[in-house]
Parts: sequence; C-alpha cells; structure tokens
Amino acid sequence: MAQAIIYTSTTCQFCKQVKNYMDQHHISYEERNIDENPAYGEELARLGIMSVPLTLIGDKQILGFNPNRINKALAALEEQQEQIG
Repeated sequence: MAQAIIYTSTTCQFCKQVKNYMDQHHISYEERNIDENPAYGEELARLGIMSVPLTLIGDKQILGFNPNRINKALAALEEQQEQIG
C-alpha cells in the first residue's frame, strides 16, 4: 500500500521535486496526474485545492514541495499505525 498520494501535473517542476524526494527516500506513493486523468482534477477541487503538487499522507495535506512536512506527516502516520497494532 502506498504511504502517500501525490496530485501532479505533467509540466510541474515542484511535482518532479516531490516525486524525486519520495523515490530517493524509498517512500511509496500513488501519483495522480491531473493532466492525464481529469477525475483527479475533480478530486482536488472537492478538497478545495486548485494547485499541485498536493501530497496526502494520512490525514495531512502538504501543498508544494516541503520535505520537512513530508517527514513529519510520515512520522505521525507511522505512530498512528503502531498504536493501532
């Protein structure tokens, strides 16, 4: 199961940075490219977001490329999963 969902677009440089960061740190993710699938753009709109990249980790939303917030969200998700069992 992917640890994150990343909403991207084809020409977005920050999207590429997020994906490179995730790859370099062996963090699994599902990419949802809004240019390739309009339904993903509709999902973003329902979330109230109109720009990419948007990274979803657990219940956290991270807009843009922010490694510090990505790491904190992953740590919180790991902690939640440990508490569940």
